[in-house]
Amino acid sequence: MKQLTFRKAEETDCGLILRFIRALAAYEKMLDEVVATEDLLRDWLFRKHSAEVLFACEDGKEIGFALFFHNFSTFVGRAGLYLEDLYVLPEYRGNGYGKALLKQLASIAVERGCGRMEWVCLDWNRPSIDFYRSLGAQAMDEWTIYRLAGESLTNLAEPANRTEG
Repeated sequence: MKQLTFRKAEETDCGLILRFIRALAAYEKMLDEVVATEDLLRDWLFRKHSAEVLFACEDGKEIGFALFFHNFSTFVGRAGLYLEDLYVLPEYRGNGYGKALLKQLASIAVERGCGRMEWVCLDWNRPSIDFYRSLGAQAMDEWTIYRLAGESLTNLAEPANRTEG
């Protein structure tokens, strides 16, 4: 492994963050679902502070990224670190950089007193599943993720004073 360092993203990195997001989405065959823009990322990451981005850099060049935020476990009674995205550029894979990014995130979680670290992985992504299991991560197979988005979210959020039938 060459010289690997980590750095927190800055507001001027929004274009780079978006490029990593699109590269990950392309890998996951979901590029058509990306609606994020640099302006949205700037607002949510750096003005509203809703998430953080950490870059992995080889000899000063960003070669991977992790986007994460805090969630909260009522059972554990404290915050957790939720990893939304982890991506290493294809030409840098196989060098331990993904593991190094996860180790850095685990260190951040421990330093902040988090009770756990969680993420999701697509069922078909066998290389990532095998990698996560090799680190001691356990699949939460008995849980199903539910999502409200778009029109479903908007419809549910309509004013409660509406007559229910």
